Parts: sequence; C-alpha cells; structure tokens
Amino acid sequence: MSRTNGPGSTKETEMSGTNGPGSTKETEMSGTNGPGSPEFTGPAGAKRPLAFGGFRRWAVASAAAAVIFLGVLAMLLWGSRFLLPHAYAYYETTADNGVKLHALAASPEQIELRAADRPLGDCRVYGINGGFFYNDAVLSIAVSDDRPVQGTAGEYGSGWFNAKYARGTLVWDAAAGRFSVQVVSAAGELTVTDRGRYFAQGGVSMKLQDDTGWRAAAVDAEHLPYPDEERLRSGLVYDDAGRLWLIVTPTRCTAEAFRSAVKETIAPGSAVDGIFLDGDGSSQLNAAEIKLHGDSRDLRQIIAIQ
Repeated sequence: MSRTNGPGSTKETEMSGTNGPGSTKETEMSGTNGPGSPEFTGPAGAKRPLAFGGFRRWAVASAAAAVIFLGVLAMLLWGSRFLLPHAYAYYETTADNGVKLHALAASPEQIELRAADRPLGDCRVYGINGGFFYNDAVLSIAVSDDRPVQGTAGEYGSGWFNAKYARGTLVWDAAAGRFSVQVVSAAGELTVTDRGRYFAQGGVSMKLQDDTGWRAAAVDAEHLPYPDEERLRSGLVYDDAGRLWLIVTPTRCTAEAFRSAVKETIAPGSAVDGIFLDGDGSSQLNAAEIKLHGDSRDLRQIIAIQ
C-alpha cells in the first residue's frame, strides 16, 4: 500500500504531480480562469460575457446609424415642407439712393394669381403680395382667363374691378405672347387676343418710360396711396425678354425713390414698364433665399410662381 500510493505512485501523481503548481489542471483553475480571463467568476458569481467588447461596439455603431438615419429623415421632411422646386431667378440689389430691392424673375407661364386668407409667409408658395384689398374684398383686378381670383365675374370684391378708379393693370396676353399695362376699371375692358388665355394684375401705373409724366398718372389720376410717405413698397415690371419681375423692398421709401431704384437696378436697359402693387405692411415676399414679412398681415390676393 505504501509503495503504490507513495511518492511516484499513480495516485500521488494524480493528486500532486498533475494537479500541482504549473500543471494543466492548476492552469485551468487559476491561470486561464483568473481575474481578467473571459470566464472569470467575480465576487457575485456572475460570468462576464465572452463577447462583451464586441457587443458594446455593435451597440455604439447601431446608435450612430440610428442618429444619422433620423437626421436624414428630418432633413427630408423639412425640405418637403419648406424647400419647394422653383422656376425663378433671385436678385438682391441696392440702388444709389439706398433702396434695397429683392426680386424674383420668372416667365409669365409660371405665374398664378391666387386668393389668400393669411400672411404670405404662412403660404407654401413662392411669390409676392398682389393688389389692394379691404377686409375680405379684393380691390384690384386679379383675373386669369376671365375668372377673378374669388367669387364670380362682375361681383364686387372678387378681383374683377379696380375699385373707384381706372388704374394701371399689367396684362399677359398668352395668345399674342406679349405684356402690356392698360388703364381700366374692370376686367371686361381689357384688350386681349383670347379671353381664355391671359392674366391681369391691377395696381397703379409706374410708367417707366415717362419720367416727366409718371407722377401725374400714378398720383393725380390713379390715386396711388401715400406716394410721399416712406413706406414699404412692391411692384411688377416686365422686360423686353418677356420676363416678369416680382419686386419688394424692405426699405421704407417714397414712391419716387422706389421707382427710381427699380429703373436703376431691375433689368437695366431692358425693363419696359410696370405697376405699383399694394404697399407697406402688405409688401411681402416668399423665396427660397429670403422671406420678407411686411407686418405679417393677412393678404387677400397673392402672385405665386408655380
């Protein structure tokens, strides 16, 4: 018995040699499974996950991807709400007299006259304010193909009339392919080639080619409101290339200063004629590049670029 289980015996080897310090069993119990090993059992007895580092990296990457996705989605949603396709060229100029102008140049085929019931800044459209109004009534001609922007032809406040006075009205005759400014009281008085193919926007004559007589026409005959007060102003001008310019100034100025700035900076050498539109707090513009809010009042008619 002593020789069998003594030093060097099989039993002794299994108990002390094989499992002793440096043995395979000892390594499995203390070296591989000790502190820092993947399967180290801590004081609480819970095993550390074998792939904890990989899981953490996966979680961080997933979170980053989710943030990027949400950011892209937010940009797409914001763009679909605010950034519309637009068929205009944007211009910003300052005349020698200090009047700053913002203008959108578009082809007449892109123009649409619309009724409105809110500030232009609340409308999902590019364009500017239209003609004069009072409460819910549109007091300047605003007609497309013999149809006023609201109500019916011949109805007060529909956009069929220039109320009170015959006033300068900018007309696009699509059948003839030309612009004009006609001084009329009602849309029925307009001269067009085809009454199913035109639009007409009322205002007050600007008479860009008549520096001597423009004031007599605009102020004395057509009764432009507050011509000599410094107010926000807006207007329409067409050039000899067939473009329509929608113009608004954020500079408070007289009618003469506004007209002078338009003549100097808007299509110089090619501007033909135009009209003053409603002014002051109604002078509003929507573009991808800028918004001019006037005093954010509700409008009753706008000129939109489709």
